[in-house]
Amino acid sequence: LLTVRGARSIVTNSRPGLQVMADYVEACGDEGKAGVSKKALKKQQKEAEKAKRKADTAAKLKAEASERESNDTAKGCYGNLPIIQSTEKTGRKWVPIGDLTRERAGETVLVRARLHHSRGTGKLCFIVLRQQYHTVQAVIAVGEVVSKQMVKFASDVNLESIVDVEGKLRAAPEKISSCSQQDVEIAVTKIFCVSASCPKLPLQLEDAMRPEHVEDGPQGRVNQDTRLDNRIIDLRTVTNQAIFRVEAAVCRLFRDHLTSQGFLEFHSPKIISAASEGGANVFEVSYFKSKAYLAQSPQLYKQMAISADFTKVFSVGAVFRAEDSNTHRHLCEFVGLDLEMAFMEHYHEVLEVIGSMFVAIFKGLEKECAEEIAVINKQYPAEPFKYLEPSLILLYAEGVSMLRQNGIEIGDEDDLSTPNEKLLGRLVKEKYGTDFYILDKYPLAVRPFYTMPDPNDPKSSNSYDMFMRGEEILSGAQRIHDPDLLTERAKLHGIDITKIKAYIDAFRFGAYPHAGGGIGLERVCMFYLGLNNIRKTSMFPRDPKRLTP
Repeated sequence: LLTVRGARSIVTNSRPGLQVMADYVEACGDEGKAGVSKKALKKQQKEAEKAKRKADTAAKLKAEASERESNDTAKGCYGNLPIIQSTEKTGRKWVPIGDLTRERAGETVLVRARLHHSRGTGKLCFIVLRQQYHTVQAVIAVGEVVSKQMVKFASDVNLESIVDVEGKLRAAPEKISSCSQQDVEIAVTKIFCVSASCPKLPLQLEDAMRPEHVEDGPQGRVNQDTRLDNRIIDLRTVTNQAIFRVEAAVCRLFRDHLTSQGFLEFHSPKIISAASEGGANVFEVSYFKSKAYLAQSPQLYKQMAISADFTKVFSVGAVFRAEDSNTHRHLCEFVGLDLEMAFMEHYHEVLEVIGSMFVAIFKGLEKECAEEIAVINKQYPAEPFKYLEPSLILLYAEGVSMLRQNGIEIGDEDDLSTPNEKLLGRLVKEKYGTDFYILDKYPLAVRPFYTMPDPNDPKSSNSYDMFMRGEEILSGAQRIHDPDLLTERAKLHGIDITKIKAYIDAFRFGAYPHAGGGIGLERVCMFYLGLNNIRKTSMFPRDPKRLTP
């Protein structure tokens, strides 16, 4: 039998990694001196040998790492950057990916972008860098200035991390169809991680970018709720980057065209004392010791601006509708593009201005957003938007007649339902070849209290709607500018006159005849691009079931 003293002698004369066994024997005390069982001692020896192997392995790895580091030819050309806290100005110039073209081949470029895709194979790593909707391939290959360690570092960077990549731009040996910059690539000489992403993403961008017209394969699709719950990631897709650039262009073109026509932009209050459109679809809020409402439109204030001699005005701002409508085209908060204009003889003067404004927007999108539209169509294919110049104007009665000829039962004073709107849009497209048209002379019964009645038909009104791809995107009319008639119409709609006294009084001191309309920005973008849900064109949508993010 091996005695305790013998075991102690063996252990203390071994390498330090076996000290654990010595400690154990020492801890046995007098009881241990009496002897240790063979089984227990054998177990202790195995543990000691395991600890020794572990220590030897760690020492070997440390030595190898030290040797690699000393032999790393790319040391200082890769790694994780410290947090950027605005400590210096180096004067370096970063190049947008969209500017990387074949004409710049041979230049050394510095790019900051997200790591969109990565594929490493030993001495070689291919990565795809993404800025908004532009992408470019970069290659990290072991050579004079690139080490194996650098390739491994690049391969291990988490997707969606932000990286700085420097290298020489060169012509791609073959077309890179998966990138927007298809004829060039970057031969990387430096790569640094600026901001690391978590390794596990709530959704994969490749899934979120999968075309809708392609049948589901082994990869899944990202449903709408998952997208909206993780909107920050979802908005990074090249498609969403393009959608919101098109939407920004719609807003800019709206502003530019009206400004060129002598309109003035103004800003209306969003907290008001009475429902601006009447009815119950209004958000009530507490206002100190009284109640107030979120504006359903800037309508009353546009008219008051006209009475204040700003004869052509427009506004861009939030509009609130407390409609419990969970449809593809309704939101509780959206961006309203509103305009109002004084006219001389007939409200059609305004109607023609609005029609020409839409034509200017459509032309501007064709000219300025061709690249973005092409990107969007890859995921959401749609027929090119068609329109006429000048815009097509139909009477409401003509629209009703077209529906009746196609088997739809509808009364002369009935409003158009969504299915009937869509059907009429298809009929108009077939007959006139346009996706945009104006429907004039709506029934008075379905319009707001401030709508001017038709002087020739008491059941009709001087009002109109405008449609894109068979769905309404603007509602407008000539407004009542006579205070007595306005009071009468408000009472018929059950509106408390005392709460709109300031509005009615605005017309007691002389008012220009005027007309205008309100447009939903998200709808215009949605229908122009042929998308199937308004939440695709609202960056952070608000509907009856969503209040976050």
